Amino acid sequence: MKTIVISAVNLVEAGTLTILKDSLSYLSALAQQGEYRIVAVVYKKSLVDFPNIEYIETQWPKKRWINRLWYEYFSMRSISKKIGPVYLWFSLHDTTPNVVAERRAVYCHNAFPFYRWKMHDLLFSPKIVLFALFSKYIYRPNIHANKDIVVQQEWFRKGLHDMFGISKSKIIVTPPAHPRLITPGAVANKNSCYSFVFASSPNSHKNFEVICKAAEMLQKEGIVDFKVHLTIKGNENKYAKWLHRNWGHLSTVDFMGFVTRQVLEEYYCASDCLIYPSRVESWGLPISEFAQYEKPMLLADLPYAHDTAAGSKAISFLTRMMPRHLLRK
Repeated sequence: MKTIVISAVNLVEAGTLTILKDSLSYLSALAQQGEYRIVAVVYKKSLVDFPNIEYIETQWPKKRWINRLWYEYFSMRSISKKIGPVYLWFSLHDTTPNVVAERRAVYCHNAFPFYRWKMHDLLFSPKIVLFALFSKYIYRPNIHANKDIVVQQEWFRKGLHDMFGISKSKIIVTPPAHPRLITPGAVANKNSCYSFVFASSPNSHKNFEVICKAAEMLQKEGIVDFKVHLTIKGNENKYAKWLHRNWGHLSTVDFMGFVTRQVLEEYYCASDCLIYPSRVESWGLPISEFAQYEKPMLLADLPYAHDTAAGSKAISFLTRMMPRHLLRK
């Protein structure tokens, strides 16, 4: 019987947790056949409780980055020896732990090594700047020891090849599955004017301000027959408060706050266009979600957006500001 270990102590929410669940769901069925023993090193078993899997729980690594690095490069080695002969050790969160295994693989999804940060990132979210500066040094240890490296997009594959000199043949591009959304037209258009939606978290690299500045410019010119719906409230953190303080007065911008998945899909159905100006992403899930409606999209002119939106129709790529002619249509 061969032993496969999945390590994912840092995955607790959102898309990365979904990746962990999908992986363990498949491996749970594989283990039922009796040929493989599956061990999962996770934050909490309750987050991903599948049958036929042995779990090792630990919350300590997620408390601090120094804990995480110590666990990956020192503690994991003794854990791998205790587990016994390991056929495959697959790390799902960027780092390649120092383990004893016949073969190793790593899933890389942190795009911050390629992020060109700005001064306002330092003001609003210094952690993002630290990620941009030091992520490549977190990737580097043991990365050449992997038999395979898994990424979501071709640009990421090229980036790792250029940054670390890894053969492209070792880097597997595996795009995430497209999510299933509710049927277009199931929700009537609630907007009396042309409407945009930008669904994202209130982080400085998401670039909400480029939307707000464009809306402000258009309002000053008397163009007000549009509405932009943003999934931030304006009180979540320092960056969100700055956005609301400067542009919360605009009648064309709706700081609607966090919405449930069902409500977000309703906004997708009702909106005329998606805006996605984020300055760094490993994928940009709202792009592939909204693309299914075959409506216009205004996207950041960056490699991740080009890859995610490939094959979609009615796309314009933004450089610094939204093209005004698109809003006048």
